[in-house]
Amino acid sequence: MDKLRRYILANFSVLFFSIFMPFFVVASVVFLVKLAKFTSVIQFNPFDMFTLYLFNLPEILFYLLPLTFFVAAAISLHKLSADNETVVIFTLGLTPNHILRVFFMPALLLSALLFFNFFYLFPHTKIMAKNFIIQKKSEAKFNLEASEFGYSFGPWQLFIGSDNAGQSFSDVYLFNKAQREEILISAKAARIINDNGVLRLQLDKGEGYNYTETTLTQTDFDTLLINDMLLMEERHYQDAWEYWSDPAKNHIRRHQMLRNVLMSLFPLLSLAMILVIGVVYSRHQSSHLYLFIFATLLAYYAMSIGLEPMLDYRLTALLPLLWLTVTAWIYYRRVLTRY
Repeated sequence: MDKLRRYILANFSVLFFSIFMPFFVVASVVFLVKLAKFTSVIQFNPFDMFTLYLFNLPEILFYLLPLTFFVAAAISLHKLSADNETVVIFTLGLTPNHILRVFFMPALLLSALLFFNFFYLFPHTKIMAKNFIIQKKSEAKFNLEASEFGYSFGPWQLFIGSDNAGQSFSDVYLFNKAQREEILISAKAARIINDNGVLRLQLDKGEGYNYTETTLTQTDFDTLLINDMLLMEERHYQDAWEYWSDPAKNHIRRHQMLRNVLMSLFPLLSLAMILVIGVVYSRHQSSHLYLFIFATLLAYYAMSIGLEPMLDYRLTALLPLLWLTVTAWIYYRRVLTRY
């Protein structure tokens, strides 16, 4: 039995890493593309990009590991079935439950790792990532340049005519529309000043126009400073439980936790379906391997991500029981009654 366990896990390990690496690379590229939205406003060097990537790595792994486990386990068992090795195993008197027990411990360890990941690491990395972005904003050299599109500068819409060296610009216009008035400011020159998180736009030699329903006011100026406060208060918390039990976000956090618990339990709850998909007799049964893998993943993710928010949190505890009951019945009908 020990040699059989090592043999099955060896086949599973090879497939696990060969499937995980492409998934991981694709997910990392998608995240880096998503991260590019920050570079349109704030300049990040490669080290900053890598730091933000590390902060988001636990979340990437949280969604990739259970998916990779299920796909690799199902394919590794199907390969054994295609080579008639599972037939030899059952001929020796072993049952499908023996194979299920081989995958039970890796699935249990993975579920425990996923639970630790979302419950403890998520709060730390998410807060650290947000504080890191806040810090970079307070130190930022903004990427403003001449464009037909405007920029948001606090409550103002900023339009730049032409660029000069050293964060200075020419032919600058600012527009602010309040409920009862509109303000238009034009300046021949402007430059950005970042003073410890206070972003100042210094305008030189310009005019300001104030419109209301009854009046029009014009003001000429030599120098005008407009401030935009970027330095926001950093977020702090004592421990992971404080993060998940935040009274201000109690409803949101509760559903996030329930959804993450369901995702963490997937390796354990999917063991029966792994054998249903992977254990086949190739001469008499059509496998439809990838179709069944996709259908199982779609059903579980729809239950965890789609159905969970619609239910009361007390009813969500019934979802794992429902999934376990249905998959155990399918496992009994398709596997145990045949082998």
